[in-house]
Amino acid sequence: MDTAWESDLASLLAELSAAQDRSLEILTRKRELLAAGKTEDLAALGKEEEQVIQALERSLARRQEILERAGREGLPSDSIRSLTEALPGDHPDLAERVHRASLQARLLQHHSLTNWVLVQRSLLHLSQMLEIVATGSTLQPTYGKGEPTRLCGALVDRAV
Repeated sequence: MDTAWESDLASLLAELSAAQDRSLEILTRKRELLAAGKTEDLAALGKEEEQVIQALERSLARRQEILERAGREGLPSDSIRSLTEALPGDHPDLAERVHRASLQARLLQHHSLTNWVLVQRSLLHLSQMLEIVATGSTLQPTYGKGEPTRLCGALVDRAV
């Protein structure tokens, strides 16, 4: 029984680790493309992202199956970590792999957040550029009352 659990958990963690590594590669490449403004290449990443999402969904379903089986057998079923810790005998390699998967998940969260911030900054920049073009760069006074400053840039024309 012990080796079956070890084998199932090791297999799950190997699949998860491969999907996490691939996801990290894609997120890194995506950040580089966002920073470079290469929108055509960004669109091409969609298919790769779908494949990673499917792999992660398969890992999630497999995790759920393992935890449900553990619950039926009276073992901890709240997390893979607690199940691994409850297995009889010493499994330092398995515990280390669970720890690495957890750290990798946290790293993926950080990369995703970084990409989100980068996209938000890009959208803000584009919005500001559109506002400048639309208003002819008419500046509103920051303090006090009065007429807007009538400075026009050369984006469209030099007319006021």
